[in-house]
Amino acid sequence: MTVELDAPNPSTGAAPGGIAMESGVDIGSQADVPADGDVVVKKPKLRAKPKFAFPVPLRAVLLDLDGTLLDTVGDIATAANMMRAALGFVPLDPALIKTYVGKGIANLVAKTLKDAVGEVGPTALKVAVANFERQYDKCFGDTSIPFPGVIDGLNALRDKGFRLGCVTNKAEKFTLPLLEKSGLSGYVELVLSGDSLPEKKPHPLPLQHAAKFFDCNTAELLLIGDSVNDAEAARAAGCPVFIVPYGYNEGQELRGLDCDAFIDDIPSALKFVKVMPPH
Repeated sequence: MTVELDAPNPSTGAAPGGIAMESGVDIGSQADVPADGDVVVKKPKLRAKPKFAFPVPLRAVLLDLDGTLLDTVGDIATAANMMRAALGFVPLDPALIKTYVGKGIANLVAKTLKDAVGEVGPTALKVAVANFERQYDKCFGDTSIPFPGVIDGLNALRDKGFRLGCVTNKAEKFTLPLLEKSGLSGYVELVLSGDSLPEKKPHPLPLQHAAKFFDCNTAELLLIGDSVNDAEAARAAGCPVFIVPYGYNEGQELRGLDCDAFIDDIPSALKFVKVMPPH
């Protein structure tokens, strides 16, 4: 027999110029399937809400770090559980800690401790953050590696003439060594960490600052990320934004995210952008 696992059927949407941006995402698993039947899985569509005509003319591309360029969650979870152990608490499932990644270390630490102590006060949070950073110092480059396609994508973007930067909410003391260890530092002209400016994503300031650095309008600056933080920051700054589906997004569903395109990997961005001529 054949069983169909129905997924929601979002309404059809198209980008200016008639390009419908969508990406299939599997739902269910073999554990959901009756043992006596074959399965046909209907894949739900991630439907973007493009606000820019394709190909988008750009001068520079910014990329998020955790969940977009690098798979860092293993080391983050290790450090978080080492912090919990130092404070006398049992470890958490790394899959749960993964959903806390995205808004910086203080937010991650507060969420990591909430089950044990409830809301963490400002003084206690400072102590806990310092503890986490000591633990993360020991392991932050142990297993963190570029996602598939990242190196190829950066090479292709650079070869096409795009200037590149990295914008992350991670603290600079970890961002710069991670880029160096992973071999990515040579690709980016600009690195903005969570503590580089008075505000971090989803505030538009990092993208506005990057536009000044690259001598362009925010509409000429693409952000590639994996989360609602990236989408909200780009929309607030007036930047186009593409979202990769393999990242963290604080454990939230990607469907409905306000972005211009969902792309399978970094190289896929090249289909929807073009380099602007020099000033």
